[in-house]
Amino acid sequence: MAQGNSTFSVIGSDVTIKGDVSASVDLHIDGKIEGDIKCASLVQGEGSVIQGGVTSDTARMSGKVVGSITAKELVILKSAQIQGDVHYDALTIEQGAQVDGRFAPNTQRQTAKPPAPAVKDPKLQVAS
Repeated sequence: MAQGNSTFSVIGSDVTIKGDVSASVDLHIDGKIEGDIKCASLVQGEGSVIQGGVTSDTARMSGKVVGSITAKELVILKSAQIQGDVHYDALTIEQGAQVDGRFAPNTQRQTAKPPAPAVKDPKLQVAS
């Protein structure tokens, strides 16, 4: 594809990437990634290993992940092995999937951030 207008990228089973991966298109991973992944849509193959965080609008996980996952729509297939926290808007888990971590909807994650401290001590003032 010399035109460069591909709608998805594939990382084959014989590929290992050490470093963060960012894609503006859909990503299919069959290989090994040692780093964080950010993409529009992620499909993870059964033999694939991801060591790092995953951030995606939609994700379909069926391999091994050691790290947190944040997705709007997340599907965890029965072959998946996830070690890390999972944040989602919509979640589907097949019977047999292994997840060692906490589940929390994205709304909880966004409201869990502490508010900015209010200036109450007269010794501390915010410069304008």
